[in-house]
Amino acid sequence: MNGDRPGHALVLGAGMAGVLAAHVLARHVDTVTLVDRDVLPDTAEHRRGVPQGRHAHLLWSNGARIIEALLPGTTDRLLAAGARRIGFPEDLVTLTTQGWQHRFPATQFAVLCSRPLLDLVIRRQALGHGRITVRQSTEVLELTGAGGRVTGALVSTDGGAPTRLAADLVVDATGRASRLRPWLEGLGLPAPEEDVVDAGIGYSTRLFAAPPGATAGFPAVNVASDHEVGRPGRFGVVYPLEGGRWIATLSVTRGAELPTREEDFLGFAERLRHPIVADLLRTAEPLTPVFVSRSTGNRRRYPERLPEWPEGLLVLGDSLTGFNPVYGHGMSAAARCAAALDEQLGRDEPVGTHRIQAAISAVVDDPWILAATTDVGYVDCRTRATDPRLLGMDIQQRLGFARAIGSRSIRSPEICEVVTDVMSLNRPQSELGSNRFLSLTRTAELHPELTGPPLRPEELAIVDLDPRSLRSGPDVPLVRG
Repeated sequence: MNGDRPGHALVLGAGMAGVLAAHVLARHVDTVTLVDRDVLPDTAEHRRGVPQGRHAHLLWSNGARIIEALLPGTTDRLLAAGARRIGFPEDLVTLTTQGWQHRFPATQFAVLCSRPLLDLVIRRQALGHGRITVRQSTEVLELTGAGGRVTGALVSTDGGAPTRLAADLVVDATGRASRLRPWLEGLGLPAPEEDVVDAGIGYSTRLFAAPPGATAGFPAVNVASDHEVGRPGRFGVVYPLEGGRWIATLSVTRGAELPTREEDFLGFAERLRHPIVADLLRTAEPLTPVFVSRSTGNRRRYPERLPEWPEGLLVLGDSLTGFNPVYGHGMSAAARCAAALDEQLGRDEPVGTHRIQAAISAVVDDPWILAATTDVGYVDCRTRATDPRLLGMDIQQRLGFARAIGSRSIRSPEICEVVTDVMSLNRPQSELGSNRFLSLTRTAELHPELTGPPLRPEELAIVDLDPRSLRSGPDVPLVRG
């Protein structure tokens, strides 16, 4: 780029990161070509290129606000299509590692809906610009370039003869399946370093018909694992979806057996730390078979560390940093990448791709360390990292600090507000180490510990559950009313 306005940008991959990047680029370049190996559906349908799309998703408020700024009206369109705006922590019943979370007044939010609906609404808005051309059923074979510059890509459409697409700027947004390493090696260029934190997470999901009124008047439910007990983790969530449905996702870390058959799904939910997920699903009508996926380790590439980065190439989204989806950070990280790209291209002074890449890489650091630090504490987590925050005594101190914060956050609205801001990416992770916050953890008044799920009478009525009939979990007894 060398500071000149690119004439043509080529975006590889039409997932969330690629679509937002294409939209941003259309503000700054003459033409944009977006390629994807799938046929992009015209309705809210699943597609092969989003392997995690069948499982529970949430779009944290930080990502939602960024997307709203880039694409005004997105949130209203999602809500009109049946998405639910969940206030955190008020609209969530959650059993954390440290116990039940008090439902304090909401300070942040998340948008809950199916991933296909989210993709469809954003894609329709983002790709409407006349400068953007979409090439579907197009496979990226290799990058083209010479002399330390990437000049385009070799692609094949519908399995046909390879075609060269020339570009002044190429953006790799092909996701977890990115072939960045062999592409760079094919140009005689070094591949960036990688860190991997892989807890061996697997996901099992079914859709259910929710009781009437439940998708609007019943909270999201989350039962987390307790990774401090020295056993593989087991999780369960029930989230509202558009169309009067619930999505139930059960997950495990390495060493625990994932339910892959319909007849095993409810039994697994019953054996979570509390059976509230099973209690909700027991009389609900299943709408789908069980969908299973794995390959959800955290992985971060560091192109910004290379002394020389090829001009004309950027990496963002899951191609740059992939997350364990349980934390809901992937889509917000993609939005943060797009916003960083927009800011850098909008500068008056000349900006090269090495500098732009460094700015993009910087905005994924907070979601990276939040996800990786949590997962590294699970039994049999496989870690290959150079990040000193994930190694040795430093990680043990971080885990201990997280436990201490967590035990207070579930009982203090002031502490919970800061933690929620950080988890939703609205405040930097460094805020948890600030003098102000550390002082707050010592002085904040703590509410009594909850001994059961804080469901309200009107919510129990919606799902036809009597608090006296709810069974206690093996580790967390339920308060009897």
